[in-house]
Amino acid sequence: MNNTIVGVDLATKVIQVCVSTNKKVRSNQEMTPSEFNQWLITSKPMTIVFEACGSSNYWKQVALKAKHDARLICPKLVAHIRQSQKTDKNDALAIVQASQLPDIRFISGKNHGQQQLQSMMRLRELAVKQKTALSNQLTSLLLEFNIRCFGKKGGLNKVITEVLEDGENGFSFAFREMLHTARQQYLALIKSIAIYDDKLEEAAKEHSDCHKLRQIEGIGVLSAINLYILLGCTDLLALKKAKDASACIGLTPLQHSSGGKVKIGAIGKHIKNSMMRSYLIVGAMSAINQIVKRSAKTKKEQWIQQLVERRGKRCAAVALANKNVRTAFAMITQGSQYKAELL
Repeated sequence: MNNTIVGVDLATKVIQVCVSTNKKVRSNQEMTPSEFNQWLITSKPMTIVFEACGSSNYWKQVALKAKHDARLICPKLVAHIRQSQKTDKNDALAIVQASQLPDIRFISGKNHGQQQLQSMMRLRELAVKQKTALSNQLTSLLLEFNIRCFGKKGGLNKVITEVLEDGENGFSFAFREMLHTARQQYLALIKSIAIYDDKLEEAAKEHSDCHKLRQIEGIGVLSAINLYILLGCTDLLALKKAKDASACIGLTPLQHSSGGKVKIGAIGKHIKNSMMRSYLIVGAMSAINQIVKRSAKTKKEQWIQQLVERRGKRCAAVALANKNVRTAFAMITQGSQYKAELL
């Protein structure tokens, strides 16, 4: 049995590698990326633990190809374990120490395809944020001149066009040129988002798991891709149960229990997957709005209608999003298809 554990602290230019055998540190040295790559190839199979960061998925894939047992660990846990000041050597040693804790939960990594999908989602999210920021700024600047934008009257683009065509509003030529440039930038962002949506639609069709997930009520293209990125890993080391997946996204109530007293709070707000949770809840709300307008056909729709009557649409949307994540977890881990049970 190989008792060698390697803690790797990744950085842009250097990589700190701490090698421990039988809980004794053999070496803790600094390497360049090329030296570390060659070291992985020439070393015997061992357990290599990376601190989860920007390039950790890539190096995990390289280590797996070199026949090593590669894993990712949470940076917050490493920070709590580190005993001295923050240095590369102390971080690498803390990674080794944290990986030997009992019942440690490692982070499930992503394969090359999932990394591409995640990058595509990030590009779309950036374009949406830029479009929203630019739209809000232009709307506020025009409001300084008592020029108001209404969606029913053509929106921001039409208002700016009318301002540029109006020769009696007193605006200077320089201001008109900059306003025209801002409008072109705004239209370019709208076009970019449309292109990103088309490409994400094409990418979702190439993955069978994404196609299966879209059969669930309230799961669209964006939610299906996000769930595939989170759940479609070859090693679900961190997510052993469906409730772990819901908790990771922030769809389960926070718990603060002590002394035998169970205290259940609201769903977690400060999470890293807030955008994914937003997509899931918005999709669930859209499905609920359609389900409550007609008679239930399945047991799930009947459950949704009864829940809406008791708690309202907002609570029902969060509950449906939670159920959808658990259903998606079961579908991906078991390789099954979604079939709604008819009444």
